[in-house]
Amino acid sequence: MAMRLFSLRRPTDPAVHPVHREILAPVSYLPEYLHEQPVRVLRAWWAVRRRPGYRRARDVWLRDLRRDPGRNRIRRFGQALVLAHEMPADVGWLHAHFLHTPASVTRYAAMILGLPWSVSAHAKDVWTIPEWEKREKLRDCRWLVTCSRYNADHLAGLAPDPARISLVYHGLDLGRFPLPVRPLSFRDGGDPNDPVTLLSVGRAVEKKGYDVVVKALAALPSGLAWRFIHVGDGSLLKSLRELAGAAGIAHHIQWVGALPQEKVLARYRAADVFVLASRVAADGDRDGLPNVLMEAQSQGLACVASRVAAIPELIQAGETGLLVPPDDPTALATALERLIRTPALRARLGAAGMARVRQHFPFERGIGQLAARFGLPHAEPEQCASPSMRR
Repeated sequence: MAMRLFSLRRPTDPAVHPVHREILAPVSYLPEYLHEQPVRVLRAWWAVRRRPGYRRARDVWLRDLRRDPGRNRIRRFGQALVLAHEMPADVGWLHAHFLHTPASVTRYAAMILGLPWSVSAHAKDVWTIPEWEKREKLRDCRWLVTCSRYNADHLAGLAPDPARISLVYHGLDLGRFPLPVRPLSFRDGGDPNDPVTLLSVGRAVEKKGYDVVVKALAALPSGLAWRFIHVGDGSLLKSLRELAGAAGIAHHIQWVGALPQEKVLARYRAADVFVLASRVAADGDRDGLPNVLMEAQSQGLACVASRVAAIPELIQAGETGLLVPPDDPTALATALERLIRTPALRARLGAAGMARVRQHFPFERGIGQLAARFGLPHAEPEQCASPSMRR
């Protein structure tokens, strides 16, 4: 199956990771801000305005705009005009990643072109758009796949035909996360010269709950030997540093910023415990099934996380990891202290979590399901031009 990628935004990360170099499909960038390329947008409108589907797309967009007035909704239609105009004539199907803005652009363009379309839904895009918008997109798309049962059940309740909704876990490309060589750690928090290493990987934003993590760390017994390493960037880093300083634990914490995948893998392998305190943010944003939990478990790392969203679909409480209520620093501190003091428990949970991820969450399974959805005759990974494709 030949693919062509259209992106609504240009990348802002200066680093180009090895997996990015494996993308085979040609990539085109739509105008991120319409005022920066007015001639391109006007040329697209002039070219597509006489297409049979244009009037319907315009009317649907105007109805959406009345319910959701704003520049972003205007930008979506401008990007759809350019997408419809610049789409190669041999394209027969459109697929959007994310149910919010990308699905809007795809939906309008599909109407103009008279093409079928489908969509993959993930996390923020499911939970931060209004119900009317979800219902109408589910009515118009041919099918939707989403990466958790938690999402699938919610969307099936809004769809005119629940059979349009399929669960397809992202899974993990285990070729990029090979079996670790992890010697048994006997650290138990008793030696200040050999502290237990706690790790978390994620953006410092509200839904990740890092303020809860800092408060939990501050509640650990004063004689316990531990250190916490955070990998990732985010708008809340400054306030989190201040919170750690006010709690008197800044000397225990290292904020290392964003890292390339190979360095993140090294951090997983050097850590003793992985912690993620996800929560539902004030605007409804939340995690789905965080990839970092699968990555950590693939390396035999004992995990403690919040019992929220789709996380319990991965972590079986007490068997493959520990789960605590969201927004509960006391419960998180109790779980962390238990893992710090009990290396045998860490080893048992880490081994069980690794076995579960490797047995039930290989990415090839999801690739096969997507291939079937697109009607491809073979569901092998190499038949799909995936950014994670092995060669």
